[in-house]
Amino acid sequence: MLAREVEEEPGRLSVALPYPYLLFLGDTVEPGYAKTAFGLRDWAPEKCIGEFALPVATVTTGLPKLPPWEAHSRGARALVIGVANAGGFIADSWLPALVQALEAGLDIISGMHSRLADLPTLRIAAERFGRRLIDIRVPPPNIPVATGLKRSGKRLLTVGTDCALGKKYTALSIARGFKQRGIDADFRATGQTGIMIAGGGIAMDAVVADFAAGAAEMLSPHAPDGHWDAIEGQGSLLHPAYAGVSLALLHGSQPDVIVVCHDPTRTRMLGDEEFAVPSIEEIIDLTLHLGSRTNPAIRVGGVSLNTSALADNDARQIIAAESARLRLPVADPLRGGAEFERMLDSCLA
Repeated sequence: MLAREVEEEPGRLSVALPYPYLLFLGDTVEPGYAKTAFGLRDWAPEKCIGEFALPVATVTTGLPKLPPWEAHSRGARALVIGVANAGGFIADSWLPALVQALEAGLDIISGMHSRLADLPTLRIAAERFGRRLIDIRVPPPNIPVATGLKRSGKRLLTVGTDCALGKKYTALSIARGFKQRGIDADFRATGQTGIMIAGGGIAMDAVVADFAAGAAEMLSPHAPDGHWDAIEGQGSLLHPAYAGVSLALLHGSQPDVIVVCHDPTRTRMLGDEEFAVPSIEEIIDLTLHLGSRTNPAIRVGGVSLNTSALADNDARQIIAAESARLRLPVADPLRGGAEFERMLDSCLA
C-alpha cells in the first residue's frame, strides 16, 4: 500500500519511497517505453544503483547490470518498474523476475495502471518475504470538480506533438533554470516518473475523467504573484488515445505560458503509427485556442526540441533553422546554451 502525506499547503502531495533503486526494464525493445527508467537515471541518479532486465530486452540505461540479490547487497531497497508501456500493464513474463526481487529483499515500486497487489503471484510472494508492493499511479482522495476560476501565481505547461518526447525533461529543466535565476519555482509532476523524481504530484491519467481538470487545479493551487509552477505535460492534444488527459490538464493548469515539445526525427505517433505526428504550428494554434477558455492571456514561450538522436552540429543547425522559421525561441534544454537562456527570457517576459 502506498502511503501518501498531504502537506499543509493544498496540492503539495508527497510520497515516501524506499531507495536506492534497481531499475527494471522488463523485455523492452523500444526506448520510448522505458522513459521511467531514463527519467530516474537522468534526474535522480543518486537514487539509482543499477538496472535489471529480461534477456530479450534491448534497451539499456547504461547503469550497471545487477541481479536483485547483488543490487540489495550494494544497498538497493526497491526495484522500480522502469517501463511505461501502452496501457500500463504488468506482463506475465515479468512475474518471475519480480518475485526474484522480492525474494532478494527488495520492495517493488510501480507506476503502471495494473495494481501490484491485484496479481496473486506478487501478492503471495510479498507476504511470504515481508516486502511492500507500492503503487505510484494512485490519485489522492477527494479531488474536486474543476471550477475554471483564475488562481494567483504564474504557471507554465509543457505540451507535446506526441508522447514520450521531452515534456517532463523540459519542465524540470525550466524549473531548474528559473531557480538558478533566483525565481521562486516548483516542478509539478503529473506522471509516475515525475512523481518518483519530485517526491510528489498527481498521476493525471489515473484520475476519473470528470475530476481530471480539478486534479490539475489541485496540483497547482493559489501561489504568490511571483511564483512559477512548471507543470509536466501529458500526451498530446492530437493523440488519438491520450488527448483527453492533455485537454483536462490544459484547462485545469490555466497556463500563462506554454512550451511546445517536439522530436524532429519522429514522423509517426508512438503507439499509433498509422497517424502522423502533427506540426508544431498545429499544436501551438490548437493549444492557444483551447487554453484560452480558462486563461485568455495564454501565450507560447518557445519550442523545446528533443535532439538526442542528432549530433551536436546537426542539432544546433535544426534549432537555429526552426527558431528562424517559427519566429520563436527554440532550444534543447538538455543541451542548454544561449538558446535555452533565450527561451527562459521569453517565458518570463
